[in-house]
Amino acid sequence: MRAAAPAFLSAARLDALGLATGEVVEAIEQAIRAQAAGTLKTAPKAYLQPGDGRLALAMLALDAEVMVVKAVMANAANKARGLPSVLGSVLVLDGQSGEPLAVLDGPWVTAVRTAGLSAVAAKRLARADASSLGLIGCGVQAHSHLAAFAAMFPLRRVLVAGRGAANRDAVMAAVRARGLEAVAADAADALAADIVVSSVDLGVTPFLDARRLRPGAFASMVDLAVPWLEAGLAGFDRIAVDDLAQERTVDRPMVPLGRVSGDLAGLVTGAMPARLDASERTGFAFRGIALGDIALAGLVWRRLR
Repeated sequence: MRAAAPAFLSAARLDALGLATGEVVEAIEQAIRAQAAGTLKTAPKAYLQPGDGRLALAMLALDAEVMVVKAVMANAANKARGLPSVLGSVLVLDGQSGEPLAVLDGPWVTAVRTAGLSAVAAKRLARADASSLGLIGCGVQAHSHLAAFAAMFPLRRVLVAGRGAANRDAVMAAVRARGLEAVAADAADALAADIVVSSVDLGVTPFLDARRLRPGAFASMVDLAVPWLEAGLAGFDRIAVDDLAQERTVDRPMVPLGRVSGDLAGLVTGAMPARLDASERTGFAFRGIALGDIALAGLVWRRLR
């Protein structure tokens, strides 16, 4: 008998599940340990660039419970169509039979799992008493990281830097809705926060200098570290990436490999030490790993059941 068509779960329905940051962090940590134990498998990210401005990518992950396939299209021309520049879907199948179970809204998964991966790194590399957050870039990731870090740290003040007034004002309103002080800032001022998140468009000329970070700061660079000046990376005492093995295979690593101290798996398993002292400046550079998608998709599916 042919399997029924999988249900599509919109962003609104996924939001209604009420997944807490701690649940997402725990799911990602469990997935990392499962991968280290060999019970979770991921395939290298696949890319297609037809040369007309589009970038298509796909990721595949499998554990004993579910198989997750994520397909994404990035196209700047979407803005003229009134659509986000990045769209896609996440297909969840039964890990044993291959029966389709659900299709998840791709942008929602990307936003929540990206902030979750940053949170796993911040749990180990940021100061536990961090009270200020600098958001450089005011898109989806600014909102998801605000939610994640407000749940994890005793934040009081958020510095918001962005080029578009409407997006900046929306982020500031979200900050105030959480009872926090919202301050419109330029990027240089935002670098003075205890935790900094950069999530700007990838086509920019580098303009962020890590040497301007305050002692003890943690920066999550979820934009491939594109806006960060290479010479300024000397301002970091240590940098972690999401997947060091993946970085070794790409033509252009996010940061010079000689500056990379380890990756997310190393932080979770202890191969890379957590924060060494209160003054250490630490960074996390993110490219994207299927492990985060399978962790979140599995968490969603378990909650639905």
